[in-house]
Amino acid sequence: YGYLFVLPQVLGFLALVLGPLVMVFVFSTQSWGLLSPQVEFVGLANYERLFTQDPLFRQVLGNTLVFAAGLVPLNVVLALVLALVVSQRLRGIVIFRTLYFAPVVTSAVAWAIVWGFLLQGERGTLNQILSLFGLQGPNWLREPGWAMFWVIVTRTLKGVGINMIIYLAAIMDLPPELYDAARVDGASAWQRLRYI
Repeated sequence: YGYLFVLPQVLGFLALVLGPLVMVFVFSTQSWGLLSPQVEFVGLANYERLFTQDPLFRQVLGNTLVFAAGLVPLNVVLALVLALVVSQRLRGIVIFRTLYFAPVVTSAVAWAIVWGFLLQGERGTLNQILSLFGLQGPNWLREPGWAMFWVIVTRTLKGVGINMIIYLAAIMDLPPELYDAARVDGASAWQRLRYI
């Protein structure tokens, strides 16, 4: 019976994860003509060309690493902080939860368009606000120093709600007796957060 219960998950993994990964590797060992249906097996030549001759590969790899190194910690920390805030019994907390979860269900296209308008050059909302204070902002998505920062921030804000819900479920599942016992034992707020 156990194998029968895990069978749907195993089949889904094979069909939707492992199968496509294997096919991507198979396709990467072939040379495809753009306009002709001719397919030629080239082995690892595509990888050799990628690592030795492609001038953009290192830049793309570096950008991907910077993106991941910025996105993952920011998303995890922000989601945990938000989950700690929304786990409190405060007035209006349901509205706060909804506002932070709304970007998760918002269309990615709509999200990108709105942020594109906010971060435009002179006519962008952010630069118009800065101009009220006599400051001139750059075109945030075109400046090399700012573009990656804003891509990380907007992507974090788009997905932080789902991680907040996961953390919130874990926090709400903790027995309150643990917190009470820690307070009686003299644990600080940081110690309660870290150890419980």
